[in-house]
Amino acid sequence: MNAISFSLILTGVLLNAAAQLLLKAGTNAIGHFDFQFANIVPIGLKVTLQPHILGGLCCYVISVVVWILALSRVPVSVAYPMLSIGYVVNAFIAWQWMGEALAAQKLFGIGFIIIGVFLVARS
Repeated sequence: MNAISFSLILTGVLLNAAAQLLLKAGTNAIGHFDFQFANIVPIGLKVTLQPHILGGLCCYVISVVVWILALSRVPVSVAYPMLSIGYVVNAFIAWQWMGEALAAQKLFGIGFIIIGVFLVARS
């Protein structure tokens, strides 16, 4: 895999991870809600007008474009497992910025993910 292909994959993964974090920040700002027929319009407006959610959706759109560019250069059997890097990034950022737990069991799993991504990237 050349540097451009790897850069496209990493950019797509990081945009996808950023989208998840922005969506979570947006739902934190909105608070807990239930979808019921009576609150579809008010909750729908809150969701569609929440800046973090809009930013997350924009990241998704851009990540799809970048991902298509990456898939045009790299086999899907190599590119797709790289999405696992997003789990690692999200776990650490959620721990740092959102106060989410990062217990030993999660760290152990993250270690397996990193080893797996390394092995796939070398194939």
